[in-house]
Amino acid sequence: ISFVLESTHASEPLIFFSAALSIIPIAKLIVHSTEQLATYTGDAIGGLLNATFGNFPELIIAVVALKAGLYTMVLASIVGAILANLLLALGLSFFIGGTKYHVQEYNPASARVYASMMFMAVISLAVPSSFNTLFGAQDVLRQESMLNIGLAIVLLLGYGLYLFFMIKTHPEFFKSNKDEEDEHHEDRWSKGLSILMLVIASVGAAFMSEVLVGAAEGTGEALGMSATFIGIVFLAVVGGAAESFSAIAMAKKNKMDLSVGILLGSCIQITLFVAPVLVLLSLVVGPQPLHLSFPRSQIGALFFAVIIGSLISGDGRSNWFKGVQLIAIYVIIALMFFFIPDAI
Repeated sequence: ISFVLESTHASEPLIFFSAALSIIPIAKLIVHSTEQLATYTGDAIGGLLNATFGNFPELIIAVVALKAGLYTMVLASIVGAILANLLLALGLSFFIGGTKYHVQEYNPASARVYASMMFMAVISLAVPSSFNTLFGAQDVLRQESMLNIGLAIVLLLGYGLYLFFMIKTHPEFFKSNKDEEDEHHEDRWSKGLSILMLVIASVGAAFMSEVLVGAAEGTGEALGMSATFIGIVFLAVVGGAAESFSAIAMAKKNKMDLSVGILLGSCIQITLFVAPVLVLLSLVVGPQPLHLSFPRSQIGALFFAVIIGSLISGDGRSNWFKGVQLIAIYVIIALMFFFIPDAI
């Protein structure tokens, strides 16, 4: 339907929302394929696969926007993806799981590791933003580019060491507090079918992301929305649909370690892997280098989100009201971005 609408030159909002809807079942297929693959690899690798391929539509959307030179939208989608996972999806997981179970428990040690990594990530993003704010009016473009490239390399190195810590040296930090058996072994896919479906879904996500981003600017103009709001809310929620579905499904099954691990692990991956990869890719595919220079409102929103997310999730226990708190903060931040101009 999206391709037909695009070829018949339908209105851009119609194309945009049609493409957004089409990415949701693609994301669900990515989730199911990674869950099936995880039955062969174990929980730690399975959670990592889920977060990685869950972020794949997000990465494709950002790369397509990067090639189109929509840098405001790219930066907004990075911030939006973190906010959507940390506040909206985690809030929905706590709320939906909490309506079924009185209290749900997960490993507080892993939650603390995720929180400290998130603080490190947000501080890293604040550095180039502060540099741009202080020296943006001066002729320091080369220094700013070098700062962003250096930062990208440090973040990628940090992410590699984080994976080594999680999988190799300290896997006990990320283990569930209780034994959780999966009940779906009877209809388990073969390893080959899981990989094939993952590839098909990823290709589908790439095509639909091209359509989505192509109609994003026109949609914003037609509906009176800024590029920042489109990136922070629509592109982020659509791009993160895979891990959101997966985390909510795990919460409904009372598997909160997996649910929290998928969402907080995804936030860390976006900041320490996706953002620096986009900086390095911009040197090749973008019209100019991408600088991780976020407006003050976005950096402020990230700091508040990480603080409230860490406070609410740090004790290893969740209930439906904690979910309501997280969702309320997300709605407040989304409203703020709807009304403020792009540059602030």
